[in-house]
Amino acid sequence: MSPTSRRIANRDVRARRLAAAAVKFRFDIRQLAKDTWRQLHQLRDAPHAIAGGVAIGIFWGFTPLTGLKTLFSIFTAWLFRCSKFPAVIAVAFHDVLLPIWPVILRWEYQIGFWLLSKPHHFPPKLATKKLHVAELFQWKTLEALWPTLLGSCVIGIPIALACYWIVERSLERYEHSHHRHLTPPP
Repeated sequence: MSPTSRRIANRDVRARRLAAAAVKFRFDIRQLAKDTWRQLHQLRDAPHAIAGGVAIGIFWGFTPLTGLKTLFSIFTAWLFRCSKFPAVIAVAFHDVLLPIWPVILRWEYQIGFWLLSKPHHFPPKLATKKLHVAELFQWKTLEALWPTLLGSCVIGIPIALACYWIVERSLERYEHSHHRHLTPPP
């Protein structure tokens, strides 16, 4: 076999392997959650610090501040002396909710609008008119940010507290069951 034909054969083999890998790839949410949970178990930090990082990431993940969520979660985790890596993981885990994110944002807006309006009432129905990109950069768009931010706090805080409690309890249980040999004798 000549060197040229060997190169062509190797290229064909690589192309077949790449195509087989592309066929095997599929998004599995359970495997993603399992891998993320395994990464949290391997962190060398106190359970309350890891759980605090997860809660901070969950809270900032619910806010409508799309480009700033990760930065705010890192800063808040640093401020409260929690683990920063779980905060980033929790914010990134919100990307799984991407297909239903517009619905969640609408709920946040409705809750925030209801809380800010006097007397309390829900916002008017969405109009199905043509929306142009230039309209997104008007001041009128920023008027929707405050109710959405307030609604995200109403939704995000209880969920973040529940996540804190669940993660802390499960990490303590994991450490207690897997690190018994590290405890000093009585």
